[in-house]
Amino acid sequence: MNKVQPHSFFTDFDIDLFKAGKHYRLYEKLGAHLTEVDGQKGVYFAVWAPSAKAVSVIGDFNYWLEGEHPLNVRWDGSGIWEGFIPGIDKGTKYKYKIHSHHNDIKTEKADPFAFYCETPPNTASVVWNTKHGWKDTKWMATRQDKNGLDKPYSVYEVHLGSWRRAEGGRFLSYIELADQLVAYVKEMNFTHVEFMPVMEYPYDPSWGYQLVGYFAPTSRFGKPEDFMVLVDKLHQAGIGVILDWVPSHFPSDAHGLGFFDGTNLYEHPDIRKGYHPDWKSLIFNYGRNEVRSFLISNAVFWLDKYHIDGLRVDAVASMLYLDYSRADGEWEPNVFGGRENLEAASFLKDMNEEVYRSFTGVQTIAEESTSFPMVSRPTYIGGLGFGMKWMMGWMHDTLEYFKKEPIYRRHHQNDLTFSMTYAFTENFMLPLSHDEVVYGKHSILGRMPGDEWQRFGNLRLLYAFMFTHPGAKLLFMGSEFGQSGEWNFEQSLDWHLLDYDYHKGIKNLITALNKLYKKQPALYEKQFSADGFEWINYGDNENSVLSFIRKGNNPEDNLIIICNMTPVIREDYRIGIPVAGKLKELFNSDDGQFGGSGVTNKKLKTDDIPWNGRDYSAAMTLPPLGVMVFSVK
Repeated sequence: MNKVQPHSFFTDFDIDLFKAGKHYRLYEKLGAHLTEVDGQKGVYFAVWAPSAKAVSVIGDFNYWLEGEHPLNVRWDGSGIWEGFIPGIDKGTKYKYKIHSHHNDIKTEKADPFAFYCETPPNTASVVWNTKHGWKDTKWMATRQDKNGLDKPYSVYEVHLGSWRRAEGGRFLSYIELADQLVAYVKEMNFTHVEFMPVMEYPYDPSWGYQLVGYFAPTSRFGKPEDFMVLVDKLHQAGIGVILDWVPSHFPSDAHGLGFFDGTNLYEHPDIRKGYHPDWKSLIFNYGRNEVRSFLISNAVFWLDKYHIDGLRVDAVASMLYLDYSRADGEWEPNVFGGRENLEAASFLKDMNEEVYRSFTGVQTIAEESTSFPMVSRPTYIGGLGFGMKWMMGWMHDTLEYFKKEPIYRRHHQNDLTFSMTYAFTENFMLPLSHDEVVYGKHSILGRMPGDEWQRFGNLRLLYAFMFTHPGAKLLFMGSEFGQSGEWNFEQSLDWHLLDYDYHKGIKNLITALNKLYKKQPALYEKQFSADGFEWINYGDNENSVLSFIRKGNNPEDNLIIICNMTPVIREDYRIGIPVAGKLKELFNSDDGQFGGSGVTNKKLKTDDIPWNGRDYSAAMTLPPLGVMVFSVK
């Protein structure tokens, strides 16, 4: 076989962009690319290793021998090593052997830009050219109408390895999931799925949040084009796809990004900025231009090549604060003396600007747990530029409230109402995520107090309150049918629970709530605006009852919502109504099909009795632990 031949995919302009941190399509240049040079088929390799004094491609084609196929360093100071190796083909396994100037260290690394990787625990990269004939033209053409902030946004969060398993505990493949998962999500009326990280990761207990192959869907479930089939099928079913994306940290595995060329190349060299004490992982150097190009190219890659509709960015708070999980003396203030990581904030702004500039109808969503301002506001007015932000405060306060026995809830109504004091400072998504059903926190059902009926009644109440509260929604898999135990990533969800009526009722409830959310404009058109919400009465602590109005663009679409947070049936309960008319009960969480007791209100009309500061009112029966949704016509 011929040795390495000189060849390059890079222009001088590419190099200038790369050095400036502005090259956002690096996956077209760096990595391993099948190509043809002077009539010879083979692979062009390019890797960034500025502190190397020699770089070789080693693989199954040369018995993993260093020096057999050395790459050539570019003359321009970019630190890129490259070359064309004829005669090798798709499926070739390879790594880079890097001999560093730094202390004569040698590293053996997987390709940071590999499109495919060996299945862990094996660690080699695989030469691949992913091809798929997309059939989602209709979805992509109309995505802006399905994926906007004024549209219903109900997300089903999925861990692919444990949603459902085949006989014998085998993982379902991407192709099998394209049948089973797509049908299920469509049946449940969710508008989107969110996949916990699908990028290649070495350690199963990390759930995918410790990435090594940033440009490769994990081979645990099949080939890259198989993952494309899954995304395509979801799109054909009218379902958007969000990926968890992790630019916050990466593991120190020997074959990964850490100490890549014998130096701190991708990670920050200062341990106070480059090492995460909670996760024992490495933190990207957001001030290094080439690292910014790598990360933003990765965000763009999934939207470009895999037609992804949104990125949920993990652990944003850990990126934004220099003192995150650090004691005094373990961090250094920024140039202004503050604790904000200015380089990370600048990176996030650049990432969001590029994503929204280059792709129509996509969303970025920040998992950010602090009060950092303007996370989901445009960069041109000083924001970080995300489309949405997780409402962690709502999640924490609401779950704390629902853990309490109903008799004590009268003293804690502020836990539910407080969220409305800041609900419209950001575009909030309400999450009940995987983090809330692990590590001894119990399942969502497991948090609920009372006997069996009350536990399920409380769960129905929680979900109905969530879906009528302003904001987008996210529910972790298993929660939609009342999974009893905590989530275990090593096994399937407890699907056998659907043999029991109460669990089947929860599944029916979520299906109905998703349908209600999609059908009623008042629940989504102004879900991020104060104009879309009005309290009727938030002060009835004694009865633990909340009532409010959700508003759409058309006043005729407005909805009345009443929540009874106790198991007491309240008859003749009067609430103020802004207009005269007949009340139609559109939804009742106590309906028998959901496992409820069936206390409903069939025929109601307003009375000319002023109440709650409104000209009209209606007296009704409140179901136990129930939420009712009415239209007024």
